[in-house]
Amino acid sequence: MSSIFDDSIGTKSHEKKKTLVISAPAREDELTVASHIIQNGGLVVFPTETVYGLGANAYDASAVTGIFKAKGRPSDNPLIVHVSKPEDAENFAYTTTLFYKLAKAFMPGPLTVILKKRSNIPASVTAGLDTVGVRCPSHETAHRLLSLCKVPVAAPSANLSGRPSPTKVTHVIEDMNGRVDAIIDGGECEYGLESTVVLPTGEDSLKILRPGAVTADALRCVCGDVTLADGADGSDIEKPLSPGMKYKHYAPRSPLILLDGKREDVVTFVASEMKQKSCLFICYDEDAAPFGDRALTLGRASDEASHAHRLFDCLRCADEIGETKRIDVIYTYMPAKGEDGLSPAIYNRLIRAAGHTVMKL
Repeated sequence: MSSIFDDSIGTKSHEKKKTLVISAPAREDELTVASHIIQNGGLVVFPTETVYGLGANAYDASAVTGIFKAKGRPSDNPLIVHVSKPEDAENFAYTTTLFYKLAKAFMPGPLTVILKKRSNIPASVTAGLDTVGVRCPSHETAHRLLSLCKVPVAAPSANLSGRPSPTKVTHVIEDMNGRVDAIIDGGECEYGLESTVVLPTGEDSLKILRPGAVTADALRCVCGDVTLADGADGSDIEKPLSPGMKYKHYAPRSPLILLDGKREDVVTFVASEMKQKSCLFICYDEDAAPFGDRALTLGRASDEASHAHRLFDCLRCADEIGETKRIDVIYTYMPAKGEDGLSPAIYNRLIRAAGHTVMKL
């Protein structure tokens, strides 16, 4: 354990904190320290299988306010509450038969289910809504930490608001060092995109509010009627029921433009632009060679899982390059706007990261 504690640990101080960084693999005594920080009102970043989360005691309104301050996050953007096992949700939400069907199929894992909340969850967690998102992560370190906490943990992604979500501990340290009490290193996140968020609308029906690794096809194996909600395609919702449905998210510091055209036309256009501008190209492995160190690769064109896994890291890498070189613009392909597989999730993240900036070729 590399310890850099000060007296603000576990307090409500808003001064710059000295952050404890716990190296991987985290020992039980180190996770016990982290759990005590959460129990005492502090902020702890922990790894999950999706992205890193910024956690606080979900019962402690003051601690939850600390999340919003650390991130610079708008207060009308609800948080997801994390538990070590699905039945723990009964302590703060009204569970249903469909919830347990979904939990049996997909928990622990990258799925969040929206439920009616009980009165013991502060309004700051839910942005004043009468519902709360419940998630049970599958990452071993997250599971161990949540088991030790003995309280539900409210946690959004552990990045400054609007920036790409963190999938590596280096991303977390860049954004959160000095803003939180502790950071737990759990290696690179498995999926690289935030959880799928669903809203049950009946005994055998639900809407996908935010697409993710648990796809519509997979959900239909459990639930008969599965549809994409308004806003799941990246359009803004005035009063969001889920994170990621309002505001610009996931954005790199340089402008990101999605190029809508045939793949070969996109490659030709970017090659021409690079003769005139300082550009980066987030592209498939097969298209990278002509662009050298100005290409950031997503994996092979046919590998959607790799695209999802690498997307936020590519956006973060673009920012790193921009620290030493002028970057006028970042280009990438306009993703397919499908309803199945990972296409909806990738489309959702990219259209928001680009601020809906699309160029038709």
